Amino acid sequence: MKKINKKKIEEFIRVDHAGERGAIKIYEGQLLALNTIVKNDELKKKIEEMQIHEKEHSDYFEKEIKKRDIKPTKFLPLWDLLGIGLGFGSTLMGKKAAMLCTASVEEVIDKHYQNQINQLKDDEKELKSKIIKFREDEIHHKDIAYEEGATKDGIYSIMDKIIKTGSKIAISISEKI
Repeated sequence: MKKINKKKIEEFIRVDHAGERGAIKIYEGQLLALNTIVKNDELKKKIEEMQIHEKEHSDYFEKEIKKRDIKPTKFLPLWDLLGIGLGFGSTLMGKKAAMLCTASVEEVIDKHYQNQINQLKDDEKELKSKIIKFREDEIHHKDIAYEEGATKDGIYSIMDKIIKTGSKIAISISEKI
C-alpha cells in the first residue's frame, strides 16, 4: 500500500483548516456589511447558505487537527482579520465585487484541493473523500458567484489577481508555519 508522508498530511490539514476558517471569516465580513451598511437580503441569504458549507468543512478539519495533534498555523489571527476585512470591503464595493471575492478564492481552492486529491494515497481514504466532497462544494460556490454577477471585466480583473495572489500566499505560509 502506498503512503504519503506524515509531514505532508499535517501540512494538508493545517492549511485546509486555515483556509476553511478563512472562508468563514470572509463570509462573516460580507454579512457584517450586509447587516449594517449594504442592504441586500437575497445576497445575504446566498452567503449564509455558502457559509454553512464552510462551517462543515472547518469543523471537519478542526477535529482532524485535534485528533492528529497538529499545530494550527500561527497566522490564524491575522488570517481572521484579513478575511473579515476582505469580505467587508468587497461587499462595500457592491454585489459584483462581493461575488468576485467568492469566485476568486474558490478558483484557487479548486486547484489547491485537486492537487491534494492527486497526492493522497490509499492510507488516507477518509481524508481524500472529504476533500473531494469539499472541493465539489467550493466549485458550487464559485458557480453561484458567477450566476450572481461575479465578473473579471475591467477593474475587477485587478481585484481577481489581488485576491488570488493573497490566497496563494496564505496557502504557502499556512502549510509551513
